[in-house]
Amino acid sequence: MEALAGPQHQALYFVLAYLPLQQLLLVSQVCKSFKDSIRDDVLVWLNLVVENPLSVRLTDQILMNISSKAHGRLRTLALLNCVKITDEGLLNVVNSNPLLTKLYVPACTGLTPEGVIKAVETLSGKSTAFISVKINGIYNINKEHLVILQSYLTTDNTIKSKRRFYHKYRSSSLCSLDKDVRTIDVEICPKCIEVKLVFHCPKETECIGCFQCIPRCEVCGRCISDQDEDDQGETICNDTVCLDCWLCLPKCNHCNKPFCPRHAPHKLDPLDSQGFLCEVCHTKSLTEQLLE
Repeated sequence: MEALAGPQHQALYFVLAYLPLQQLLLVSQVCKSFKDSIRDDVLVWLNLVVENPLSVRLTDQILMNISSKAHGRLRTLALLNCVKITDEGLLNVVNSNPLLTKLYVPACTGLTPEGVIKAVETLSGKSTAFISVKINGIYNINKEHLVILQSYLTTDNTIKSKRRFYHKYRSSSLCSLDKDVRTIDVEICPKCIEVKLVFHCPKETECIGCFQCIPRCEVCGRCISDQDEDDQGETICNDTVCLDCWLCLPKCNHCNKPFCPRHAPHKLDPLDSQGFLCEVCHTKSLTEQLLE
């Protein structure tokens, strides 16, 4: 007869604060003890990060319900691509959590510049702590909005002068956002004079601009000339890669095109050969076999 399972090891409860939100919600359904612990432990909810696949389902009401579990002690609010969040929903959370020091809302297209300004103004009025704001991807932010936001934030000129490289910041993951120590992520592009993410070239100190103005390699981050086709290589995912990096990347056995590192998980590894097979060639191969 099999022995009955005993109570969970206490060490498991220390892990809860490090779980992503989706996994935390799943663990809360495992058993009553986990459910009660997650519900009652404020430390688990101090840093709220919502990313795919939950981001597309997050609404103002759901956000308020989840953030309320921190009992007004929320420190980090990172809403990545949460398109259903509105200015009112964001402000409600900010008003209830004066200790917020990280407000990340990249690509939250339901927000407006005025709504973000109001949220930052509210935070700066309630706290003297250093506040970090990430707003890349919010529509219609102009120079005037940026100046107002900067007036509410503590600016460190030493941090602001640090160079930002495209290949280390291209994703909107929490890790890449946290690595950027700037008070606010966007700035005025010296090329197009628009408010965007501005990158530096690892090789040329004077090469500064947004990605739309200066295409950059996905692998090394250096600038690539649009007019010089010999300076870049063709990839399966159509991302920009310099020729030096293109030569070093593993390539599809059939079309001889590489994936950039960002899309490398999409490659298919055949069992009977070395290298990999891209999805396009794999589909084409299956189609040809069916037609034979």
